[in-house]
Amino acid sequence: MKKPVTAIIGAGQVGATAAQRLIEKNISNVVLFDIVEGLAEGKALDLMEAAPVEGHNREVKGTTRYEDIAGADVVVVTAGMPRKPGMSREDLLVLNAKIVKSVCENIKKFAPNSIVITVTNPLDIMTDLAAKLLGFPKSRVFGMAGVLDSARMRYFISLALGVEPHRVSSIVLGGHGDLMVPVTSQMLCDGKPVTLSEADRKAIIERTQNGGAEIVKLLKTGSAFYAPASSVAQMVDAVLNDKPAPLPVCAHCKGEYGVQDMYCGVVAKLGKEGIKEIIQLPLTPDEQRMLKESVEKVGAGIREVAAMAF
Repeated sequence: MKKPVTAIIGAGQVGATAAQRLIEKNISNVVLFDIVEGLAEGKALDLMEAAPVEGHNREVKGTTRYEDIAGADVVVVTAGMPRKPGMSREDLLVLNAKIVKSVCENIKKFAPNSIVITVTNPLDIMTDLAAKLLGFPKSRVFGMAGVLDSARMRYFISLALGVEPHRVSSIVLGGHGDLMVPVTSQMLCDGKPVTLSEADRKAIIERTQNGGAEIVKLLKTGSAFYAPASSVAQMVDAVLNDKPAPLPVCAHCKGEYGVQDMYCGVVAKLGKEGIKEIIQLPLTPDEQRMLKESVEKVGAGIREVAAMAF
């Protein structure tokens, strides 16, 4: 029986750590691609030399050849550039749009039947762009953001409650980054609603919205990669193994929450065909207002990229 294969485009911190998660959790084999000569190959070799210690029988192949992603069941796009000092938002959009365009041309050529998960920022805008460039069914193209944002929120809630993080569940909708909408009405511990002071709730929302920036500030020369990689692995696992638990992802909406023909952070069930179902949660009026504002901002970014020449 053919073992499932995940191709990861970009062998940086997120991509390489996602490869590690996938093989050590026994989720799939991995093809790790990067345009930098030797980078993917070196990280793949390092990961495989750990296999005797970790005790798994999965494989990682490093490559600079797009041809090697042929037959991949899932393609994860982590390739992209972070915003650097002196770089405008438009500069970043153009740069990452060019990268995503090149990546999508090769996915379309060599892995036309794959499920595509984008991680490149700005996440919602790049996911929409990838879907348009690929021309795949929209259910087969979606983005990783909500799983990560929700995981951060779950951890911050657990700190406030003094409980183990895995006992907490929460949901973040809307755009990634400062556009996200932490749904405080869905905060649960052991399946029961969480009771927190208004000050704690506000602090958790703010820290969740600034979760990535907080890590960038601490690291000074990089950004988060452990939690993003874990989030990627959970999504790939849900796809390859038809795991029914709903996950917050950036998916194409067709009227859900009033969002028409646009990518947005929602809760969805994943499977081997991609997005199986989008689940609409009951929201408070304030949460509905915040989601509408987030969607409008994401839509403006999508239109901005559509008007660019890249």
